[in-house]
Amino acid sequence: MRKLWKRNAVVGAVLALVVAAIVLNGRYAENVVEAEEAGKLLGQATEVIAPDEGAAGAPEAAEAAETAETAAEPSDYFAAARLSRRQARDSALALLQEAGASEELDEAAASEVAQSIEALASYTLSEAQIENMITAKGYDDCVVFLSDGGASVVVSTGTDGLQTEDIAKITDVVKQETGLAASAIKILEVN
Repeated sequence: MRKLWKRNAVVGAVLALVVAAIVLNGRYAENVVEAEEAGKLLGQATEVIAPDEGAAGAPEAAEAAETAETAAEPSDYFAAARLSRRQARDSALALLQEAGASEELDEAAASEVAQSIEALASYTLSEAQIENMITAKGYDDCVVFLSDGGASVVVSTGTDGLQTEDIAKITDVVKQETGLAASAIKILEVN
């Protein structure tokens, strides 16, 4: 009886860590979006050209550098968000696989671990499919975070911003892929 309690405690702890990793990853993505909206990105570099260093072309060079920086920001965010999501999933998967490999697990606990691994794989596939479908609809880039209770979609909209039609298109794609209700889908934009 005592071994069963220990096994269940180990499985419960691993599952709690997996859920925590997924939740923290989603919150991290929301914080990055909020920081971008506020114009505060840590580690962001800006090229500065002193007026006496450049000739007549200095203002144009500074303007071109600013345009390139502005264009690179969203893609940098999306790359960082995907990397963070992948790292969180990889660590959660490693923990689950380690717990599943334990010889102390009973069949019920092993089944629970296998279901958690399957859920992570399902989220990963669904996120990739949703991202591909949204970009196929004409959006520059996006990143999707799925969890048990909902979905968060961060979309690069360019200069136009999200319109009602855009929100409807994105919501429809997520609903078709996940079966979630519209109220469980959060859509954020990155300009």
